[in-house]
Amino acid sequence: MSSHRRLDWLGLTPEPERELPAAVAALRASLPRPPTASAGGPAVPAVLEAAERHRVERLVLRGSRHSWLRYLAEVTALVTAVATGARPGDRAAALLAAEVVLDHHRMLIGLPGAGYGRTTGDRTALEEAVRALRTPSRTGDPR
Repeated sequence: MSSHRRLDWLGLTPEPERELPAAVAALRASLPRPPTASAGGPAVPAVLEAAERHRVERLVLRGSRHSWLRYLAEVTALVTAVATGARPGDRAAALLAAEVVLDHHRMLIGLPGAGYGRTTGDRTALEEAVRALRTPSRTGDPR
């Protein structure tokens, strides 16, 4: 390959950039609030969603395959923490994010490079998370 930057990863599917920001923002919203969050400012979830959209946009426009996969690994960690009960979170948002990232990772098999092999552990974790998240929680709370 020439010295040009590889962009084949951008053509996989638009779902991650379209659907992940809102889902990831919902997952981040369940984290403990920073002490600087003010009651008079915009709603934290709206701020988080805008920040997440900006982050994804930056990754798509200026990032690399490596930085994109790092971001998706971070999303996988959020999802699996909710799925295992290691932290509270919106189960519907976690399920959506898990399905989107899992579909993305499965499509990596069609691209050159080590992306598919690199995401093997994440695919396994996401498959388990999807199974867990599709099962109603024991507390009766669907979230």
